[in-house]
Amino acid sequence: MTQLSEVVRALAARGGVELVLLLSADGLPIDQAGARGSDSDAVAALTATLLRHAERLGEELAGGAPSAVVLELERGAAVIAPLGQEGALLVSAGADADLGGLLFDLRRHRPAVAALL
Repeated sequence: MTQLSEVVRALAARGGVELVLLLSADGLPIDQAGARGSDSDAVAALTATLLRHAERLGEELAGGAPSAVVLELERGAAVIAPLGQEGALLVSAGADADLGGLLFDLRRHRPAVAALL
């Protein structure tokens, strides 16, 4: 778990990142760093539900499974990176965050993070 915590903390240390939440496939929080004001149980459950809907949409559109789900919000963005059947990683970022760099790093490091789960 130490290595996973290090990954979560490193992502949270990126400029503009407000919250990083590692969650199980059934929507339970495993680890988090950043904004402590949010209810991690509720955010994890909502993230798992949204990811299931994105997977279903991908099936219906014959596009396959999502490699990332990006929600553009009024004051920033939320990125969900599926980690195989074991869980997902949610990154909440402010409007000043480098989303391109974040998406690149998540895509590049996702297999290694999934293997740690």
